[in-house]
Amino acid sequence: MRNPSSEPLHGTARQGAERGSQRKTLSRRQFLKAGLSTVVGAGAAAGAYAYLWEPHRLEVTRLEVRLPSLPKAFDGMKVAHFSDLHLGFHTGAKDVERVVQAIHAEKPDMICFTGDMVDGHAEDMTEAIKPFATLKAPLGLFSILGNHDYGDVEKLTHMEEEAGFRVLRNSSVKLRRDGAVIAVVGLDDGIWGNPDPIAATRDLPEGMFKLLLMHEPDYGDIAAGYSFHVQLSGHSHGGQVRLPLVGEVITPPGAKLYVQGLYHIGSQGMQLYVNRGIGTTGLPFRFLCMPELTMLTLRSMT
Repeated sequence: MRNPSSEPLHGTARQGAERGSQRKTLSRRQFLKAGLSTVVGAGAAAGAYAYLWEPHRLEVTRLEVRLPSLPKAFDGMKVAHFSDLHLGFHTGAKDVERVVQAIHAEKPDMICFTGDMVDGHAEDMTEAIKPFATLKAPLGLFSILGNHDYGDVEKLTHMEEEAGFRVLRNSSVKLRRDGAVIAVVGLDDGIWGNPDPIAATRDLPEGMFKLLLMHEPDYGDIAAGYSFHVQLSGHSHGGQVRLPLVGEVITPPGAKLYVQGLYHIGSQGMQLYVNRGIGTTGLPFRFLCMPELTMLTLRSMT
């Protein structure tokens, strides 16, 4: 007896089978086309988000940092820390106004900028001077240079001073409150400059509390050996593009070890905070790495 399933198909049965096969083929093609469209659409959406939306947002990170050596008189001091504006490369005066408004709302005691004001051309800061000049803080505004600031250092330094910053290059400033004294120290850039912590701290007494501004965060491994208590840095941009489960895709030289957030370094436990910065460089994208203003509240443990 023949197996019916092995009989050749004739007439209507064959045509029905062919139509069924065709329907399966079309369905498969439609599935692949839909899948490709989804992938392309998701990629376009992610690209638009990374270019048009995230770089123009601002996250305010508020953090308490406990420091055993901080004099009691400075307990509760609020430090506004921001970095890497890269003015001239997809950032300008409007971005500065956004940051300035956020800082005003926080009412800090001190404001610190940790380098890369421009992306190479000092004149790109011109329109930013006016909004910066509205910033006020009882203990002052301090700035250092980053590796992108070396196009015309003298001109940029003059413009930052006009905007109200005190630019520190291997130098320090003493801050006084209720009879206690601490120091803010700023070093030259570690890539194009010549950082000299010995010269910067020469006039500071042994044991004085010292807050260090240094553009490249990986310098923390060196700074920890010079009795600094806190280092504030930028440079890394937090990686600028971060992926789920992976983290930063790439970071620049000088930011391979410390990329974002708070770290404890060295035998004395120097604390390092790495700010993700405001602007972009290289490519005008940020993905899962929003621009950041950090508000640090320093707490004494005495």
